[in-house]
Amino acid sequence: MNLMIVEDEPRLRNALAYNIPWDKHGIEVVGMASNGVEALELVSRKKPDIMLIDVQMPEMDGLTLLGELRCRQDISRLTKMIILSGHDNFEFAQLALEYGVSKYLLKPAGEEDILEAVLEARQQLREDLEQWQRKAALEQKWKDNLPHLQNLFFIQWVSGKYAKQDVLNKSKELYIPLQEHDRIAVAVVELDPLPEDETRFQRGDVELLQFTMQCLAKELLSHPSLWITSDSGSMLLMVWIVEENQDVNEAMLRLNADVSKLLSQTKEVLKLTASAGICASIGAIEDMSLLYAQACRALQDRVVYGHDLAIPYREQLQRDIQGVIVQQNLEKTLEIALETADETKALEALEGLWEEAFSRSESSDEFHEAVLYMNSFFTRMIQKQGWTVKKVVGEDVEYFHNVKLLSTKMQTWSLLERTVKHIVSFMSEQRKTTSNQVVKDILNLLEEEMDQEITLHTVADRLYVNSSYLSRLFKQEMGVVFSTYVLERKMERAKSLLQEGLKVYDAARLVGYRDVSYFTKVFRKYWGVNPGEFKGT
Repeated sequence: MNLMIVEDEPRLRNALAYNIPWDKHGIEVVGMASNGVEALELVSRKKPDIMLIDVQMPEMDGLTLLGELRCRQDISRLTKMIILSGHDNFEFAQLALEYGVSKYLLKPAGEEDILEAVLEARQQLREDLEQWQRKAALEQKWKDNLPHLQNLFFIQWVSGKYAKQDVLNKSKELYIPLQEHDRIAVAVVELDPLPEDETRFQRGDVELLQFTMQCLAKELLSHPSLWITSDSGSMLLMVWIVEENQDVNEAMLRLNADVSKLLSQTKEVLKLTASAGICASIGAIEDMSLLYAQACRALQDRVVYGHDLAIPYREQLQRDIQGVIVQQNLEKTLEIALETADETKALEALEGLWEEAFSRSESSDEFHEAVLYMNSFFTRMIQKQGWTVKKVVGEDVEYFHNVKLLSTKMQTWSLLERTVKHIVSFMSEQRKTTSNQVVKDILNLLEEEMDQEITLHTVADRLYVNSSYLSRLFKQEMGVVFSTYVLERKMERAKSLLQEGLKVYDAARLVGYRDVSYFTKVFRKYWGVNPGEFKGT
């Protein structure tokens, strides 16, 4: 679960974040704030499950923050709050209880007491979620026809059936608050395949589990700008409505936070993982089918990056791409295999198409008609990526221009097989280039801002991507986790600065540590000597 720390004293804030072994208990610190004002700015994006809040803080104290949080529609009512107070004041404690605080701890509270309070809050949250799950199981059918009509509207919208004015008219009829100049963003979420050793559920339960996840999403994330429904293939469809005056980057950060929270709570409630695909960016109302296609294609990349991830669409937005609707046929299987650069599955699907389209041909006209069909399919796949046919297939382009040059089945099969391998090779290189560029941006950011506090979540925010996706990508490309790499770079830089004759205070500041004693502790743990001793060696 996710934890946010709100404490004005830097040393105590760092101690709470780094001295307590949160990771051993499945707790992740997703944000830190020095006062209530900063916390309000972070909380809507980070979506913490648990908040550890100091009472006495500048600008906005902890009790005022609690009042503000309870009035916010974008904060789940299930979020657990723990208060840290330096005053044994009955009125403070009474007011905190009225706000639904889980625990009221007096300073100086020990690290074990704080850890115990957070774990108790987590257990309370799990019990609340389990209670909600039992309730949701009894409400599986729609209570009236409006949700069904709204669901049908979104299915037809993502399929490209409606023009812009039709969308505006229909949304008004169905009480969906959509304005002419609003923009939209799309994500699709689907449970990952059931593990082979799963005994609680069978394949026939997947539809019910997917519905439960949809109910969970509405309970946790419901707010006026987000619509949660399902598409024609029973995947969870999430559509964000972004008003004209809203900042695009902030909207994408909020989208990623919403999706990440859903994946996290799905794991807690169902004890199963889910993955999500997210569109490239905000688009216009008429871009719905394109944004939906991007989200679906991004979700397919879980075969590359693994399960339990929110994956953003990394390619450039192309307005001439038609919506991708998943269909259970050989052509769709081949398309997905090519897009995910899975050569084995692509060749298997090609063999199936060959059997269907070529082996049954009874004349040369029928045979060449089948070649035209396959060449047209490959051309669409290639051009959709922004490539040219000649660039991908090389000298084989002449067979695309004149199918009559293919005189035997063996010659034709060889061409189709080579084309599949060429496309797979280009797809693999494109994915590698995209991943390398993202990691390169991270490394450049780290080197340029070495004197700042750098965390996975701050970097993810700067790049406007999901932190879980970024973590997986960084580990895959660099071979180490992000936090380990940052620590290594900072310690190497600190060592170099000390060797150049800088004072310990200056070296600490230039590698992002404002607390010299904390820097000394980290340096000693990493190098085995104090900074001052190292300087003198």
